[in-house]
Amino acid sequence: MMEKEPNILLIRLKSMGDVVFTLPAVHLLRESFPRARITFLVSAENAPLLEGFREVDETIVLNRARYRSGNPVHILAETFTLLRRLRGGRFSLVVDFQGYGETAWLAKLSGAPQRWASVHTTPRHWAYTHSFPCDYRLHPVEWFLSLLHQCGVRPGTVRNEFVLPDKALNEARSFFAAHELALDRPTLLIQPFTSTLTKNWPLDRYCAVARHWRERGRQVLFSGGPADRAALEPARQAGFPVSAGVPLLVSAGLAKLCTLTLAGDTGLLHLAAAMGKRGVAIIQSTAPGNKYPFQHPEWAVTPSGGMDVATIGTETVTEACERALAEGRGGKLHR
Repeated sequence: MMEKEPNILLIRLKSMGDVVFTLPAVHLLRESFPRARITFLVSAENAPLLEGFREVDETIVLNRARYRSGNPVHILAETFTLLRRLRGGRFSLVVDFQGYGETAWLAKLSGAPQRWASVHTTPRHWAYTHSFPCDYRLHPVEWFLSLLHQCGVRPGTVRNEFVLPDKALNEARSFFAAHELALDRPTLLIQPFTSTLTKNWPLDRYCAVARHWRERGRQVLFSGGPADRAALEPARQAGFPVSAGVPLLVSAGLAKLCTLTLAGDTGLLHLAAAMGKRGVAIIQSTAPGNKYPFQHPEWAVTPSGGMDVATIGTETVTEACERALAEGRGGKLHR
C-alpha cells in the first residue's frame, strides 16, 4: 500500500530518447500522487531534458565522464557524492526504468523500502521488491506505464508532454535570426544520424530531400550532436544551415520552431513529438516493440519486406514529408 505523499526516485540514465519515453509514466505518477516529491536520477548528458519535465521536483545528475576518466580520485568523489544524495534523499519508492546492473545497485543502495523495476535479466531481481521482465513486444512508453500498473498504480490519462523552457526557445529564435531563417515559413529540420549506424538512412538522400524542399521555396535546417559536425559538412557545403553542437534544449527549441522533423530513431524526433510537433520517422519497422514516435506509427517510413532502411528511396521520403506538410496546412500538425 503506497503512502499518500511518497518520496519517489526515478532512474533512467540513458539514452535521450528513452529518457523522453518516461514522460507519460512521470505524468501518471504525479496524477496518482499529487503531493509526492519526485526526483529523477539521470546521466549528465541528458540532465537538461529534465528542465522540461514539469512534474519532476529535483534532478540528481550522474557524471559518467568521471568514471570513464579512470582517475581513482574522480571516481571515488563521484561515487561518494552520489551515494550521499541517494541515502540522504530518504526515498520511500524507487522506480528503475532502466534495469541494468548499475541501476540495480543504485536502487538497492538508496535504501528505499519499495523498489520497482523493469529488468533485462533475471539475476537482477534481487535488487527490487517488485520487478518484471521487459516486454519487448511493447513500445517503451507502453512498457513503462505497464510497469507502474503491475505495481499497483491505477491507469490514468496518458499524456506525453514536454514543456520547453522559454530561454531555450528564445535561443532557438536567435539561431533562426542569425541564419536568416524566417519564423513564418515552412521549415524542415533534418537529423540524419542516430546512435546506431545500421539505423541511418544515407546522408546523400537526406540532402536530396532537402534540395527538393529548398527548390520549392521552403527552409531546411540540419541538426546533430557535437560529434556530427564533420559528418554534416556535405550539408553545410550544399548551403544548408547546420546546428550540430548547439545545447540540447536549443536543439529542442529548433524542433519546436520547425514545421516538421525528419529523422531516424533519434531522441530529438521523440522530443519533437512530446512537444506536439509532427515528424517523419525513417525506421526499420512499426511492429510491436519498435521505437516509432509514441502514438504515431503512421508517421513512420519503413522498408518493405524487412529490408534495411538504406533500401528506402528518396521519392518515398519526399512524398511522406509533403503529406505531412499538407496535413499541417489542414490544421492537424499541432496538438
